[in-house]
Amino acid sequence: MSSTRDPAAPPEGPATVRLDVFLDVACLLPTRSQATRACAANHIEVNGAVAKPNKAVRVGDEIALKSAGGRRTFVIQALCERHIPKAEARKLVEETTPKPTPEELELRRLTRAVRVLRPAGAGRPTKRERRAIDKLKDP
Repeated sequence: MSSTRDPAAPPEGPATVRLDVFLDVACLLPTRSQATRACAANHIEVNGAVAKPNKAVRVGDEIALKSAGGRRTFVIQALCERHIPKAEARKLVEETTPKPTPEELELRRLTRAVRVLRPAGAGRPTKRERRAIDKLKDP
């Protein structure tokens, strides 16, 4: 029998899938256990409500991931329970996160620069380090 499925279309799947499984399969988080921990820490929302790992997600649901880098939102386009190639996994979701503003981009740049200058846990900055940080903020 020949397959009439379009290779560019996302793979067909079940009607619902567990949230932690979907986050792993869609490559939104590296492993299922990390997805479970993120749900337990209230870092994942489905349709605006905090979700547990066993929440059943459907096509059209909106997922929001909160992380140190900010908040990213996705809309589910297709479902799959098994791991698939990354190129196909990217077709399972559509990112709807708005583009960062120039101010946000500048804040990220400054944060990275300060992090390189002052490693976390290094204590209070010296007078010399504070001046260098101030120079970065106000060129």
